[in-house]
Amino acid sequence: MNILMVLTSHDTLGDTGEPTGFWLEELAAPYYRLKDAGARITLASPKGGRPPLDPKSRDPDMMTDDTRRFEADNEAMTALEHTLPLTQVNEQEFDAVFYPGGHGPLWDLAGNAASVSLIERMYKHGKPVAAVCHGPAVLCHARTPAGEPLVKGKRVTGFSNSEEAAVGLASVVPFSIEDMLTGQGGHYRKGADWSSHVVTDGLLITGQNPASSSATAEALLAALKG
Repeated sequence: MNILMVLTSHDTLGDTGEPTGFWLEELAAPYYRLKDAGARITLASPKGGRPPLDPKSRDPDMMTDDTRRFEADNEAMTALEHTLPLTQVNEQEFDAVFYPGGHGPLWDLAGNAASVSLIERMYKHGKPVAAVCHGPAVLCHARTPAGEPLVKGKRVTGFSNSEEAAVGLASVVPFSIEDMLTGQGGHYRKGADWSSHVVTDGLLITGQNPASSSATAEALLAALKG
């Protein structure tokens, strides 16, 4: 079971001058749910190398057993230091793809041609595509073989408008995950803010927020076994 995890390479939060990147919990929790289930994991990013970490995800109240385990794991940290450039990814080598969030994907992965092509090829060949929190931004331009938006007619979730407003970034982000998914014809579903909420519709698996990270990975494992 080979799983690709794709992280952002974008490090600036719009015009605020503040740093952003991937959210540590959204990498670490799925990484260990998948790895502990026997998966072989490869990390990739648009630029390759060390992807930027949102420093807020290392605030003491954001750290978890998984994030501490990840930072103490030499193998995991080495993999993070040397992510594979997306243009070098061979979709045929992987059984599924998982996109952690953080705000970074809104700027680079949403419109990244290599990422869009990867998602479309994975989906076409019957391989699950999973994303959590702001990770579903990567679905923005993905299309089915028939040319329809990949999320059209599908049940989906992702970071909600109310959660974006709560963190004070609704006017900073280039687009709203909730509005994008709805605008593409997706049937957006949400749970209570900051609670774990995951939606599976066929090969498409989406989680609402950081609290959904583990459950999104578990849903991906279920899809692979099913």
